Amino acid sequence: MCGRYASFRDSQDLVDDLAIADVADDARLLPPSWNVAPTDPVRIVVERPRRIDGKNTGEIARSLQVARWGLVPSWAKDPGVGARMINARSETLLDKSAFAKPLAVRRCLLPADGYYEWRKLDLPPGDPARGGSKGKVPKQPYWIHPAGGGVAALAGLYEFWRDRSKADDDPDRWLVSATVITTAASDDLERIHDRMPVILPAHAWDAWLDPAVGADEAMAIVGGPQVGMATRPVGDAVGSVQNNRPSLLDPDPDPRDPDVVRSR
Repeated sequence: MCGRYASFRDSQDLVDDLAIADVADDARLLPPSWNVAPTDPVRIVVERPRRIDGKNTGEIARSLQVARWGLVPSWAKDPGVGARMINARSETLLDKSAFAKPLAVRRCLLPADGYYEWRKLDLPPGDPARGGSKGKVPKQPYWIHPAGGGVAALAGLYEFWRDRSKADDDPDRWLVSATVITTAASDDLERIHDRMPVILPAHAWDAWLDPAVGADEAMAIVGGPQVGMATRPVGDAVGSVQNNRPSLLDPDPDPRDPDVVRSR
């Protein structure tokens, strides 16, 4: 799964990198984060009809918006379900009602600088948990980022949820939420975890965001080439959502992983 990532790139850099035409005020003001966690507000890139004075102009524009991480289906009774929908498995996108419609009409990119994953390690000899007793499995956190630098464009879906307890003229009556699509990890990253986010190369961005592209073609994009990633072990501080600073990306000087995974 993808449960933590970092997104600290300046909004103007994203505008340049992803050919964004419009930036919402809340997206521009969202502070950088080195430890994005589920239910946090996150930046998403979407293509939607441009509206002026509440009216649809018919012009499709690419914009940077803010959504809550964890997709809340339109039919959900309350937004709490979103905490369980931070990821959408690519293999079952068409089978899950929460994801099938967004796949067809509401796709997005979640711009990131990289993501974190935890590798489960073997228990040391003599540990009681090796005999079946309950114990804490040791893990090594890794920072995983594009090998060639640049933005990591996570393939995602977004949805609108209406809070019917709020008045029609309440600007907070609509919640926009998003999920990250995951797939089976590539050969090198599988040593860390069996799943990874779908990270699309630049040549796939236009088609993925194009609202005229249907679900079948979108599935082909999900199953296509991805960006090559590099890895390095980092410290345990990233495990706490209270920690949010650039030093989370610093290499672990003494990793507990005896077989450090260094890809590409």
